[in-house]
Amino acid sequence: MAKITASVYTSHVPAIGAAIDLGKTQEPYWQPLFKGYEFSKQWMKDNKPDVIFLVYNDHATAFSLDMIPTFAIGTAAQFLPADEGFGPRPVPKVIGHPDLASHIAHSVIQQDFDLTIVNKMEVDHGLTVPLSLMCGEPDAWPCPVIPFAVNVVQYPVPSGQRCFNLGKAIRKAVESYDQDLNVQIWGTGGMSHQLQGPRAGLINKEFDNAFLDRLIADPQGQAGVPHIDYVREAGSEGVELVMWLIARGAMNDVAGNASNSIAAHPGSVRVIHRFYHVPASNTAVGHLILENT
Repeated sequence: MAKITASVYTSHVPAIGAAIDLGKTQEPYWQPLFKGYEFSKQWMKDNKPDVIFLVYNDHATAFSLDMIPTFAIGTAAQFLPADEGFGPRPVPKVIGHPDLASHIAHSVIQQDFDLTIVNKMEVDHGLTVPLSLMCGEPDAWPCPVIPFAVNVVQYPVPSGQRCFNLGKAIRKAVESYDQDLNVQIWGTGGMSHQLQGPRAGLINKEFDNAFLDRLIADPQGQAGVPHIDYVREAGSEGVELVMWLIARGAMNDVAGNASNSIAAHPGSVRVIHRFYHVPASNTAVGHLILENT
């Protein structure tokens, strides 16, 4: 069967993509940030998965206020980089995995989660910046990617608990797939930031690091944190962090993920890498790699 071996968490700041594309990664402002991902790029080479299930939010490219799916899974064979106003990023097209994506959609819907099936869409910086941070600037991404878009832009948005439970359902779906695949699940977005209003530029280091601590040690507790706490403490865009809970809910140590035996005797996870940096543009950047053991 397929299995989830690791989860990756990272911010997806658009200015990071611009710094990469314009060759600014070694400039004094950017160098400390990219140094924090050097370990991750080597880890990615040493632990190349067969498929990445990448959780992100669309920024009005594939979707608009005319149609806002809460959860949308990309089932296409490929996804082109979106033009976000300055032309598409000069990165490889994303190759999908239609068979696994369709299997996950079927399984998760049968577990009472309503997903939107997307057979054609472009992907923006929410997806391509994490790939660039983890994989560098290759001619092709190292493996197929299943895009999974979450609405954290227009209220109502899904709760942290809903996202956490969805991660459990995704793990069960992956483990019921009948091919031997190594799957990584990535949660992206955040950390603390606000893009508008009197609090524009807000960054809360204490909240961000407490979130990372609790995501590692008490993910169920973090799942119960209400939206208003994210908005109050981490800014209006800080609510993107609920997407990290989807990836965290798919890990081995979370009871109730799959069979009764796993629920009764959950496995464990190991922290491989942790990094935090401020600022990147007007955003705090967080990064974490967890492996199932």
